Amino acid sequence: MVKVKICGITNLADAVKAVILGAGALGFVFYKKSPRYIAPKKAKEIIKLMPKRILKVGVFVNAKEKSIKDIARTCKLDLLQFHADETPEFCSKFKGYRIIKAFRVKGKIDLKRIAEYKTYAYLFDTFSKTKFGGTGKAFNRKALKDIHKLKQKVFLSGGLNARNVKQAVKTVRPDWVDVSSAVETSPGRKDYKKIRDFIKGTFLI
Repeated sequence: MVKVKICGITNLADAVKAVILGAGALGFVFYKKSPRYIAPKKAKEIIKLMPKRILKVGVFVNAKEKSIKDIARTCKLDLLQFHADETPEFCSKFKGYRIIKAFRVKGKIDLKRIAEYKTYAYLFDTFSKTKFGGTGKAFNRKALKDIHKLKQKVFLSGGLNARNVKQAVKTVRPDWVDVSSAVETSPGRKDYKKIRDFIKGTFLI
């Protein structure tokens, strides 16, 4: 069964509710320009209260290597998600960490280019000129029809909600679905009913 990552966690109450409702991973955005930014110190306090079975993912946008490693160590992150222009060489510098490399899709995907990233997983999100994730907009899922020729885990994001997640999963067959804006009342504030309905939508698959 597909697993659910709730991204853009900014407070303890939302983290607890997401876990209770069935999330398997929580995403913490360490990009200061994001409306879902969380300070590492605050993220650390939330993370230490989460069950070990829950994956804690740090989301970074063109951050410096030292900064990423410092935050990963401080917060005890399980995975590092690179959501911008990070190169394969940059991703290879994080030995001992599982890396999720995000690709922002606006048309066809280049499997050869993606395969240059020897990361734990790939995440596919909707391209935007102004945002790195959290757009709430979908892309053509059929663009990913050949993605399983590669062996990495697949995270599917981009405009997912309770109404379309079932069909999106049937089309792409990802290991994880990743949602943020569709389960919010406002950026960084989660709506518990929307989380519940979204996760329930994955149960129907």
